[in-house]
Amino acid sequence: MTLEFIEIFQKDGVGIIELNRPKQFNSLNRKMVREIVETMEAFDRDDAVKVILLRGKGRAFSSGADIHEMAHDTTISLELLNQFADWDRMALIKKPIIGAVKGFVFGGGFELALSCDLLIAAEGTEFAFPEVHLGVMPGAGGTQRLTKLVGRTKALEWLWFGERIPAEKALEYGIINRIVAQELLDEEAMRLAKRLAKQPPLSVRLIKDAVNKAVDYPLYEGMQYERKNFYILFSSEDQREGMDAFIEKRKPNFKGK
Repeated sequence: MTLEFIEIFQKDGVGIIELNRPKQFNSLNRKMVREIVETMEAFDRDDAVKVILLRGKGRAFSSGADIHEMAHDTTISLELLNQFADWDRMALIKKPIIGAVKGFVFGGGFELALSCDLLIAAEGTEFAFPEVHLGVMPGAGGTQRLTKLVGRTKALEWLWFGERIPAEKALEYGIINRIVAQELLDEEAMRLAKRLAKQPPLSVRLIKDAVNKAVDYPLYEGMQYERKNFYILFSSEDQREGMDAFIEKRKPNFKGK
């Protein structure tokens, strides 16, 4: 597929996806979402890519969905489009996804950010679900992911009133991992991504898998799932390499096998 709305790069084991509609504050149309998802899937299959980094060109990460595209949709047209099937595919990505966000992270842009595993925000970044002001609501997982992160009461407040959430408040509620100076956002995001890319890939993959299950599973079932992944890693070359390196007091050379 020809890429129209994103740019992609690879560097030091990191696959970079950059939203590229800066004049529209990277508002998300359907083709753009599909480009993002299909690139994520390609990176997920690429052995040279260990970590996926998602960022936005210009002043904003994303101001949300392209309202002009959906203004005249109907219940039936949306059902036939089944556009959220593309969003569902993001949850199937096995490799870690780091989001570097700045400026506006609104609506669908907020949902895209919440689809990442780790989030770094520039100072001054604001998050919001303003859909209520348009007479609608989030549809790509916003009500679900936000509630699981911050709890029912705070999620309802932010969703009902569409209030902007400053980066400091997002950090307090565990929506983001850290805040950095605006001019250091890309540098710090790449530093974190390259650090994660050096970790044993199979361990990273199965840790993500187990943590995702922990969100929904009861404790006992989650522990059983964790144990299964723990056992699986003892069939890997990386496990043997890691433990041999520890015993031999040397740096391990992980290969993701």
